[in-house]
Amino acid sequence: MRPLPAAALTLGFTRAELEAHRDEVVPDLIGPGCRLLFVGINPGLWTAAMQTHFAHPGNRFYPALLEAGIIEAPIDPAAGMTDADRAAVLARGLGITNLVPRATARADELSAQELRTGGERLVATVRRWEPRVVAVAGITAYRTAFGERKATMGRQPTDLGGVELWVVPNPSGLNAHETVSSLAQAYAAPARAAGVLP
Repeated sequence: MRPLPAAALTLGFTRAELEAHRDEVVPDLIGPGCRLLFVGINPGLWTAAMQTHFAHPGNRFYPALLEAGIIEAPIDPAAGMTDADRAAVLARGLGITNLVPRATARADELSAQELRTGGERLVATVRRWEPRVVAVAGITAYRTAFGERKATMGRQPTDLGGVELWVVPNPSGLNAHETVSSLAQAYAAPARAAGVLP
């Protein structure tokens, strides 16, 4: 068993409480009219405990969305996303899913096969909901899931199920060279392409 980050132990959960959520699934947050579908790698244990995507207190996803203007009010996912928060996300034409649905302490616990299967799952999700743009948050996971070993950040040269595809930086606190501002800039580009931002 891998040790959990110290922050997880000081903000309300014990190690054992978080570990009890290993392999849980966090349902997709997506609905009709989705314009921009964000794709995480897989839920972390804090995310599974809160049943809220990108919920770890060190994750910069929602602060970056707010700074970019993609969402219009702050969301504190570490406290658990409210029904009003979920409704606001959906009303903006946003959706959130993961390549792999099961929760782990770290993304590097996933196998290459799980990521490839997740890529197939994502294609099915895209066909079902028909967003305008898909943004995968994590270049390494994207490369593995889709066999694109030389892929770079940004707009991809091929679509995903007929939908414009982007790869954007992972907002995890472990991705230390990114800031809220750099993430906001990266996320604004696919949001403009999707018509979420002007």
